[in-house]
Amino acid sequence: MQSYGQFCPVAKTAEILGERWTPLIIRELLCHPQSFNELRNGVALISPTLLSNRLKTLEHRGIIRRDCSGKGVIYCVTDAGEELRSVITEMGVWGQRWARSNLAWGDLDPTLLMWDIHRRLDTEQLPAGRTVMRFEFNDCPPATRFWWLVVDGGEVDVCLKDPGYDLDLLVHSSLNIMTGVWMGDRSLHEALKSQAIRLAGDIALKESLPDWFLLNVFSDVKPAIDAGRPGSDEDSVRVGP
Repeated sequence: MQSYGQFCPVAKTAEILGERWTPLIIRELLCHPQSFNELRNGVALISPTLLSNRLKTLEHRGIIRRDCSGKGVIYCVTDAGEELRSVITEMGVWGQRWARSNLAWGDLDPTLLMWDIHRRLDTEQLPAGRTVMRFEFNDCPPATRFWWLVVDGGEVDVCLKDPGYDLDLLVHSSLNIMTGVWMGDRSLHEALKSQAIRLAGDIALKESLPDWFLLNVFSDVKPAIDAGRPGSDEDSVRVGP
């Protein structure tokens, strides 16, 4: 990114964080160390070449480092990167309060949604042994309509192809509705009651869903009352009730 030509620390920080995709890459690595391919799940629209370039820049800046001690390369934050946790968190809080309003269809990303869901499941509230769930989004194209979560030994895997196990729970909804619930714009209880989200399968799993289906970390941040809302736009979609 081109320098602002100022000694102000805000300007120097903006030169780093102002690069497109950089805050999202840092957001992902603040969740947990990840491989290159895992990072692409959280920032699915970035090209591999650009992601590689951004990672190299962040490593050069001392914000992340590569760990090659295990299988393959894993990226993780340094002390400098960890200090950005409060910055990224406050960006999320501000965005949830002031910048959400109406979402465009292009903002509804099933890959990001399922990646976020898979790391927010409370596995301690799920039965011992393997639990397999399938999510179906009826407003998505065939390639991204079905998703599987496999929970086993406290680990959660997200799959776009059938892993071949017997299903314990089926979750049927639209991507629009599920995103609204996930982000706290719509009540999970009301979505289940109205069958905007439909469940089938193990009774205990269905009844305990509110206990193990934790919502997005910013879901409890309410939008500002006077936050500006755009006018009518055919590309906009309400995710609230």
